[in-house]
Amino acid sequence: MKRSLLPALLLVVLIPSVAFASGEDPSVPLLLYLVLILLTAKLMGHFGVLLGQPAVLGELFAGILLGNLALAGIQGFEGIASDPYIDILARIGVIVLLFSVGLESTIRDILNVGLSSLIVALLGVGAPLVLGWLVGDWLLPEHSVYAHAFLGATLCATSVGITARVLQDLGKSREKEARIILGAAVIDDVLGLIVLATVSGIILAAEQGGTLDYWSQAGIAVKAGGFLGISLLLGSFLTPKIFSRAAKLRGPGVLMGVSLAFCFLLAYLSGIAGLAPIVGAFAAGLLLEPVHFREFGERETHYLEEGLKPLTEFLVPVFFVQMGAKVDLRVFASTEALWLALALTVAAVIGKQLCSLGVVERGINRWAVGIGMIPRGEVGLIFASIGAGLELAGERIIDTTTYSAVVIMVIVTTLITPPLLKRILVPRPAMEEPGEG
Repeated sequence: MKRSLLPALLLVVLIPSVAFASGEDPSVPLLLYLVLILLTAKLMGHFGVLLGQPAVLGELFAGILLGNLALAGIQGFEGIASDPYIDILARIGVIVLLFSVGLESTIRDILNVGLSSLIVALLGVGAPLVLGWLVGDWLLPEHSVYAHAFLGATLCATSVGITARVLQDLGKSREKEARIILGAAVIDDVLGLIVLATVSGIILAAEQGGTLDYWSQAGIAVKAGGFLGISLLLGSFLTPKIFSRAAKLRGPGVLMGVSLAFCFLLAYLSGIAGLAPIVGAFAAGLLLEPVHFREFGERETHYLEEGLKPLTEFLVPVFFVQMGAKVDLRVFASTEALWLALALTVAAVIGKQLCSLGVVERGINRWAVGIGMIPRGEVGLIFASIGAGLELAGERIIDTTTYSAVVIMVIVTTLITPPLLKRILVPRPAMEEPGEG
């Protein structure tokens, strides 16, 4: 029975045009795309885990593979990068992803971090921002200053989830270095989103009304930070009341439904305010804490993070595969793309090493703190994807060459962190002195 299905599956995978021609229903090609995306993402993610790397890298490689099959003469997969329905699913996926990232921290986590974490976070955003801007100005002089600024904003990102997993695997998650890294990462996420929202807002305003003066640019930055601060302040008072009322509703999935509605509402308000919707989604995640769900009692037996897993496991791979599919391998035939990828990677590593200078306590392994902040992971891809969708005077802020170089930077910084962190934190066994034993 299983063998008889194999030729049919191969036929559908290798000749997608047959499925596309079967009807006018737009869901038909979408369904085939989802089959390819999910199966390829899980298969490549599996290989990534076997090689000791995060599954997200496998999903990214899956997208690169599917998006470049035309180079091997296999047609019909180009829509994965450009299909509007896939794009909508990917956009919702990144909103859910930032919501789940926000759920891993709370407002108290931001307020309770130590001085070292605060300084590390500030340097970890400022140094890569400047270095990325300088790289863009050096290697992309023909691009606008907005493109240079967005490159700097992309380097600000930190995907601390990878570092947290490595620290956990090494049994070092309770060390002082780990607490500084994780505390700094919370602030880093907030500051990085403010920088992203500010740069995006300036680009959108410039597209609508021309060049902005410094006061206008500062106003956009204040609006970005103000929206996040006000939403967190008001939300901290309103959230307990909202979920207390929601607990009185009967029926399955009330907690999940209300939580997602809360996430989408803040994402919508963020978009209306001229900011990236992911800013609101992240704020929604920060606001929700397990204490808000106590009144749901036995009807909700799992934490919200657990309940979100089926949704994230469906939508988030769509986002990463689409991001990979936008990478055009042909651009790496040019030395421009390779030099840009190399320069961005060096700037990304040095920028986060500089943040280790912010550690004020004695006896802390500063190298470990700096290395722990290196990986860009999914956060860097989110920033790059937003830049690829922005245009100024009919020209994309992040073009194909620049986007592909950024993806290479994300891959390299994510790959090098686990072995470097292990080498720094786990000393080699000392050789026994003669006569011992």
